[in-house]
Amino acid sequence: MVLPLSQRERKVRILGIDPGSIVTGCGVIDSDGMRNIYIASKPIRVQAETLPERLKLVFEGITSVIHQYQPEAVAVEKVFVNRNADSALKLGQARGAAIAAAVTQGLPVSEYTPRHIKQAVVGKGNASKEQVQHMVRVLLNCQQNLQADEADALAVALSHGHIGGTLGRIVESSRPTAHKRKRR
Repeated sequence: MVLPLSQRERKVRILGIDPGSIVTGCGVIDSDGMRNIYIASKPIRVQAETLPERLKLVFEGITSVIHQYQPEAVAVEKVFVNRNADSALKLGQARGAAIAAAVTQGLPVSEYTPRHIKQAVVGKGNASKEQVQHMVRVLLNCQQNLQADEADALAVALSHGHIGGTLGRIVESSRPTAHKRKRR
């Protein structure tokens, strides 16, 4: 089923976030679920002595990006728990600061696992960082070199764009049309 023109062309601005306690990646795209347009990306470099100061800088950096680019949705990568519990805790706290910044601005936040993001962007849940970076550049027709944190953030945004577009098409196709209602 083909969506009505108004829904097909409805683009949503999405902020993707790859959280980190030292570098948090941000990527902004416009997506209608099928076509994605690169808007901007940047790393938020957090250089502070203490963890609370770093978390404040993550919060302020995300808030600044939200004010500058006015996204309608935020997508954040879920914490990947590795062998170093201290690193995982710091990452989780940076993630919390990023989510708090989005929620404070009244934005809906969706979360995606690294495996889900790789699956959505590359087609394989075990894709390498290089494969993700390559596909992000291809999918967004982005000519510039992207830092790993930027590419990861854009991959998160792309995942949300793909899922949002798919869900929109599913909802639209499940609505009864005049033709379907006549048969009942």
